[in-house]
Amino acid sequence: MQLVDSHCHLDLMDLSHYDNDMDTIIDLSRKNRLSHLLNISVNLCSFPQVLATAKAYPEVWASVGIHPCYDKEPETTVEELMQHAAHPEVVAIGECGLDYYMNQGCCPRDNDFQWQRDRFALHIEAAKAARLPLIVHTRDAISDTIKCMQDNQADHVGGVMHCYVEDWENAKKAMDMNFMISFSGIVTFKNARDLQAVAKQVPDDYLLIETDSPYLAPVPHRGKLNQPAYVSHVAAFLAELRATSVEHIAHITHQNFTRLFLDKQSELC
Repeated sequence: MQLVDSHCHLDLMDLSHYDNDMDTIIDLSRKNRLSHLLNISVNLCSFPQVLATAKAYPEVWASVGIHPCYDKEPETTVEELMQHAAHPEVVAIGECGLDYYMNQGCCPRDNDFQWQRDRFALHIEAAKAARLPLIVHTRDAISDTIKCMQDNQADHVGGVMHCYVEDWENAKKAMDMNFMISFSGIVTFKNARDLQAVAKQVPDDYLLIETDSPYLAPVPHRGKLNQPAYVSHVAAFLAELRATSVEHIAHITHQNFTRLFLDKQSELC
């Protein structure tokens, strides 16, 4: 059985909890049978470290992009993103999207989120140009997120709705545009009944799992520092929820990860 963590932030981990050594985190993931980890970029300043981590470990891959909550980040260009995406370790564009929650009241541009929509559209264009899938973040902005994806033909590349917490109708709209639905530790929370109902319905071919480490640790580690190894708890919960085996969840999510990220990368090489 091989597991995947389709979304983690290794370079945001507090290494003081892991002998000040990234090797410890990777060793823990290996002991929990993880074969692939996708290390997610949140801004271009930290991208060199994201890339270096992917270069250092054969099971780690990278994305490149600017998170919508980084409101003070200098804006990028399609050409710049494509240049970074040319590295063979980079298998996706993002994390990108819309977040109307985190920026509310703290962003100097919070009265008009057009800058987020423009940045998201630019990432979609870069993904199409680079022929790579998108990692989409959305919070308190699902309608505009879906509209931006539709208006900019994000279905040409597809991707994943990371840390999905929205309803079934919007999940269907995303899947209609070739986007997989990824569940984090949130799905294991007792108060996540509505999300669990969505997780039961997602077809096998569209299901992914993640940790979003170091955030959102699943039960039984809720409230503690998260790590990629804990994706096994997400897999086990989904297996029980969907009345199947952990081995089946591991198999389909591994297969989906490979098809979405690694098969496309092989086509480009």
